[in-house]
Parts: sequence; structure tokens; C-alpha cells
Amino acid sequence: MTDTPEIAPPADDEAWASALRAGLDEYELAEDDLSLLDQTEVTPEAGPSLANPVLAVIGRPNVGKSTLVNRILGRREAVVQDTPGVTRDRVSYPAEWVGREFTVVDTGGWEVDVAGIDARVAQQAEVAVELADAVILVVDATVGTTDTDEQVVRMLRRSGRPVVLAANKVDGPAQEADASALWGLGLGEPYGISALHGRGVGDLLDAALAVLPETSARGELRPDGPRRVALVGRPNVGKSSLLNQLVGSERVVVDDVAGTTRDPVDELVMLGDEPWVLVDTAGIRRRVHQTSGADYYASLRTQAAIEKAEVAVLLLDASAPLTSQDVRVIGQTVDAGRALVLAFNKWDLTDADRRALLEREIEQDLVQVQWAPRVNISARTGWHADRLAPALSRALAGWDTRVPTGRLNAFLGQLVAAHPHPVRGGKQPRILFATQAATRPPRIVLFTNGFLDPGYRRFVERRLRETFGFEGTPIRLGVRVKEKRRR
Repeated sequence: MTDTPEIAPPADDEAWASALRAGLDEYELAEDDLSLLDQTEVTPEAGPSLANPVLAVIGRPNVGKSTLVNRILGRREAVVQDTPGVTRDRVSYPAEWVGREFTVVDTGGWEVDVAGIDARVAQQAEVAVELADAVILVVDATVGTTDTDEQVVRMLRRSGRPVVLAANKVDGPAQEADASALWGLGLGEPYGISALHGRGVGDLLDAALAVLPETSARGELRPDGPRRVALVGRPNVGKSSLLNQLVGSERVVVDDVAGTTRDPVDELVMLGDEPWVLVDTAGIRRRVHQTSGADYYASLRTQAAIEKAEVAVLLLDASAPLTSQDVRVIGQTVDAGRALVLAFNKWDLTDADRRALLEREIEQDLVQVQWAPRVNISARTGWHADRLAPALSRALAGWDTRVPTGRLNAFLGQLVAAHPHPVRGGKQPRILFATQAATRPPRIVLFTNGFLDPGYRRFVERRLRETFGFEGTPIRLGVRVKEKRRR
């Protein structure tokens, strides 16, 4: 395992940070602000927590999924409203039942034949199923089985995940017959529950935990295991050839026909002196909601593979112009918060003129990931493949980087003094205090007395990288605007 890089602060940095922290007492601070400021340990946003088994709660819109999640958690976390489509993204929460810890995932409503944002919501629900060890399907017992429910059941059967059926809105014995009618879905016993009142939820959870493994078979990010690498890129760029080259055998099928690989393929490989788990993925052809059939599910599995990895190696064809698909895969990796290495394949096929053009394309199209390590390789011959492991290690070191609060505030104090935020509307926003809330990826929260322009945020991020490294990792830069207490 890579040790977390720690930048030791000078003694006066701690005093400076304490003074700035004391100054925050003049401002209105919410409960979560105080919790963040009192945090003594920085936890990874991704990684060890995924070793717990994952239970996804899915169903069509407005059947009570978020209400059930809140009931499982024993507190109001998920937003609930009597309107379909309130939940859009999938959200994970740590949960516990009869002494067993697991992760519960709330999802948006799954629908068929939808477009725009609704299609993306359905896609997120399907990715949640891919990442889950078991699924609770919530159906509204008072409405009965709908065409959408039957489509969901077909999708779940394709996934192969164990499913527990929750017949929601069974508020009393009078509705038990409604629940019994759901045997027709073919998923076994429907558990009649009332997510709102808690009726029957205990029996439902007992059934769900009976099919959940002790540890997740899906989230392989574990503190004591090999680092996990996703090989991603558009079709026919050389991902399978690179995996075969690193393994030393024909582990996966390679063909000139784009799209040969559909399912992610895992392989334990020794790179240098360390074991790594490499995952070969299907090439992403176009936007997920524009694909269909096998390509559609291949794209979903590729996104799930990225989210189960710690670092992604994006293979780019150095001999051909960069494409929108290349940029889109970068966006997927950054949005997932994973470390990133750019591998320019087929370097042996590029001449001096093409390399000059490539540099201009990189400056223009990949400006948002200038921080990613770059390696030039030939997957076919193995040329410079040995440079991949050091680049991966550098990216993961940046992903794990932790900057102490004292050092961070001393740096920002000097930065703001030398380069203050421009005046906007007669006011000059100022950074009051900063703290690193998480690693994997690094998440830094800035407490300010006004909104920071996007350009100034990018300036702060660029200077953070220049000072502390963060090579190979996205940075989550959050801003919390605070007002002074009224006297």
C-alpha cells in the first residue's frame, strides 16, 4: 500500500490556523460546519468503506424508496417529497442492522423509454445495481404491478443480483391482499411494509441481510488489497492488447473490430515489485443514453468498473486526432473522483509532424487534466510499458495526499494577501478558513464571506497543485459562504 503523503507544518502555521479558526466564531456556522471543523481525522471518500456489502434500493418513481432508506438509517437523510423524480443521483449511506454494517444506496426512479435527465436518472439506477451485492425492489402495493415494474424485474434478472421484494404502503392488515398479488412478479415472497410507519421493515431487512455477503464482492477497494486499475478508452484503442502485454499471455480477445470487449475483465498483474488488479473494459462509443442493446450495458459496466477502481489509465491513440469520446471518458473518471494516468498508445506509429499536432491537441482539448501523468507506450510491442507502474504510483500518491490544516491555512493566507479576490458589487470576498475534509480524492472546503468567482477558484486550485503536488488526482474544492452573526 502507498503511505499517505503528509506535509509537515512549521510550528507557527498551527498558531496561524488557530487564530483563523477563532475568527470563524463571529460567523453563523451550521451543525455540519462545526462537525467538519472539529474533525480530527481525514477519511477517504472512496475505498475501505466499499468493503461493506452494498444494498441498492430501486424501483419506479414515487414508490417510497427514499422513505424506506430513511427508515433503514433511522434518521432523515434522503430527501422525501410527494412528487416523482425528487431523487436523481444515487446516494450511498453507511447503515447497520442487528450488529451488521452495510452500505445502502438510494436511487432515482427507474423508467423505460425516457429521454433527457430522466434517462440519466434511470442510468444511475442501473449503475447502482451493477455496483450492488443485493437489491431491494420497492413496489407500490396499492397500485399493483405496472409495465415499468415488470421491466425493472427483467433488468434485475439480467444483472444476476439477489433481489428482495418490498411491497410498500401496506399500512395495515387490510392491505395484505395487495401485497400478496405481487407474487406474480416471480421474485419470491413480497414483504408487506410501510416505509412511512416502519411496519414490516425489520422482516424485510432480515431477508436482505440473509442474501448479502459478509464483505462486498463488488467494491474491491480495500486497504489491504492490491491497487485497482481500470483500463478505459474508446473502442479499438488498444486496451486489451495492453492487458495481454502486461499479463504476458492472450488473456482477452483482441481483434481489429471495435467493440470486441463487452464485459470488464479482471487480472492480477505484477508491475515492478507490486501486485495490481487491472480491469479491461469495453470501449465507450458515444453517450450512454444514445446506445442500445449490448453496447448500452457494456457502457454501464464500464462506468461501474471506473467507480470500483482507484485509478484509471485512459488509453489514447497517439497516431490519430483526439475525439469527443476521449474527452467524455476523462469526464467520467474525474466525476467519479478517481486518479488518472494518460497513456498515449501506438507511439511507434507517430512521426514528428503528428507529435507536434498532438501537443497542440493536448493543450486545447485536455487542458482540464494537465495534472495527469503522461506515458507514451506501444501496447502491441510493450515499448515503455514499464513506465506505467511509476506513473500509477505517482497518481495514487496524489489521490492519497493530506495537507495539514495549519500548513493549508498558512499557504492560503499568503496567497490571498498577494492575490486578493477582485471586488464584485462593492464587496471583496475573502477566504476565512480552509480544511481538507477527505482524501481519495482530496476534498478541500473553503469558508468564505462571499461567493468566489469560478476563475478565482481555478486559480486557487492551480496554486494548490503547484505547492502541494496533487499529481494525477482531481481536487474537490468546496466553498461555504458564511455571514457574520447579528449582534
